[in-house]
Amino acid sequence: MEHKPEILIKSFNRPYYLDRCLASIYRFCHGFSGIKVLDDGTPPKYIDKILQKYPEVKIVLSEQYEEKNKAIEENLQSSKEINGFKIPVKMWKDAVRHSTSFFVITEDDVWFTHQINLAELQQCMISKNTDLVKLGNLGRTPNGKKETCGNDNLIYPELKFLSFPKKPAEAFFYNRFKFFSLLYKLKMVDNYTIGTYYELISILMGMYRKDYWLKLWEGIDQKVDEKRQLMNASLHYRKHRNNPFLIGVLENENMKTTFKSSATNSYHKYGYDFDVNRFNFILNEYWFNDELNVFENFPKDFSDACFMKILSEHTHPKAQPEEWQKWAAQFKKQYSDMGCVVE
Repeated sequence: MEHKPEILIKSFNRPYYLDRCLASIYRFCHGFSGIKVLDDGTPPKYIDKILQKYPEVKIVLSEQYEEKNKAIEENLQSSKEINGFKIPVKMWKDAVRHSTSFFVITEDDVWFTHQINLAELQQCMISKNTDLVKLGNLGRTPNGKKETCGNDNLIYPELKFLSFPKKPAEAFFYNRFKFFSLLYKLKMVDNYTIGTYYELISILMGMYRKDYWLKLWEGIDQKVDEKRQLMNASLHYRKHRNNPFLIGVLENENMKTTFKSSATNSYHKYGYDFDVNRFNFILNEYWFNDELNVFENFPKDFSDACFMKILSEHTHPKAQPEEWQKWAAQFKKQYSDMGCVVE
């Protein structure tokens, strides 16, 4: 008998979203064994408040927690950039290794929107030998074979990818020896080919078989390398491509994420006079002082009006409401251009 799945939440310095994530779990999720927050530097006073609200939640701190916490302080004092590309892979891998055979992994700025029984979903995954079910698909409609799972339907997309052994796969994904360029000239691939492999992974909203998640993260240590994840996924697909139920997607999207905030400036620099770290500090403080309702505008994201009001009241030169609006519009465009629903 399998244990009920655990929920793991990767977190960094946005307790106002983490609170929304946790509150949504307790409102909508059933059939799970526990929750672990894997935190990489959120200031202690915010963590203490989270634990006061959710004493049954376990919080695990990364090895670089003190370093990241200091980086937050330095940013607030001198605007020194926080290195968002240095990620706590060791903590994540250790947490997964010690987790249940199937588990949900998400991030602090993601929340559940509908009732879901995770133990029931786990049984469906076991019965179909499924390695990943995407609980959200960023608003994109899945296509494929439909199967009933409890009160939900799962869609199993037809997976058709070029697949290679490990060495040629590295050449393909990293264009070593101009391998990808050669295939491009032969019109066997195009500029969108690499992106199609994201069908095999879910960074924000996935229920995974443990072995598969660990496979995706092989060879990755402390730095973001999504190409390596895609390559690892392609190698797994090569071995299991005859399984039509390898990857599933919930027909009715169960999770949403924000396109109005980011953990650091590292990924979303658009040239505006806006510091997302300062923005997060302002929102964190409003939340800490019980002035922010985490279910404001739910199940959608916090409303623009809510954030605009808070920024207007705070009046920091690096977090002006108009500059935030321009920054958020560019952030949304980056994903809407890929077919995601960003509202």
